[in-house]
Amino acid sequence: MPNMVVISTTAVPDHVRGAISRWLIEPAPGFYVGTVSAKVRDMLWDAVSASVGEGAAVCVHPAENEQRYVIKTAGQRRRRVTDLEGLQLVAFMGENGHVPL
Repeated sequence: MPNMVVISTTAVPDHVRGAISRWLIEPAPGFYVGTVSAKVRDMLWDAVSASVGEGAAVCVHPAENEQRYVIKTAGQRRRRVTDLEGLQLVAFMGENGHVPL
């Protein structure tokens, strides 16, 4: 069953953008949306996450959980996805790499 997937990229190599655009549309720079099967989504995300280089990428897709979606990230970002009792939340990292209190 195809489901919507959203991938956002920042400063990734051109070949990564090309690979994503074969399956998804790019309505804004670095922002991709499409409807693909779970198998295609997973294969695409594996390729993207292995090739982000100095950049970063985020993937959001439907899932059978309380939030009804999953967030996956690759590369270094100030925002980190944190699991809190089964809920995915976003934590902002401080300059030293830790969550500020």
